[in-house]
Amino acid sequence: MKSQMPQQLVSSALGKLRPRPGDLIEIFCIGYEHWAIYVVHLTAPSEEFEAGSITSIFSNRAVVKYSRLEDVLHGCSWKVNNKLDGTYLPLPMDKIVQCTKQMVNKMVHYNLIEGNCEHFVNNLRYGVPRSQQVEHAMMEGGEAARAIISAVMDTIKPKPATA
Repeated sequence: MKSQMPQQLVSSALGKLRPRPGDLIEIFCIGYEHWAIYVVHLTAPSEEFEAGSITSIFSNRAVVKYSRLEDVLHGCSWKVNNKLDGTYLPLPMDKIVQCTKQMVNKMVHYNLIEGNCEHFVNNLRYGVPRSQQVEHAMMEGGEAARAIISAVMDTIKPKPATA
């Protein structure tokens, strides 16, 4: 009879830490990152769109679902990413778990810019609805807009008279 290694050791050997209650999970999908919190996540209402897909951006509502990690991944890679622990103090674990459980199967407002899955999980872990994905996109968009405005202004600026 084979002896079994503890799950934490098996996961570490595979290069992944198994998520624990309260951990944020970043899922790398093509073109965006989806976020879950051990393993509760936002998904599109299934009657409107395919559950768990990027199509949820076309809806203003989402359903909070509890799922097995494998069912959320849809073949994408992932990692435990509590990246804001250095910025914010996580709420007590029992409060995170209690609040997370209370949200399961509820319909919530969804907005790609102000209320997406990253906002949702950060609010549950830290009490702060924050999305660095949106923040980075806004900064890059702002830089692009400044470059375009600068180029347009350069074309309409009066040229100095030549002697």
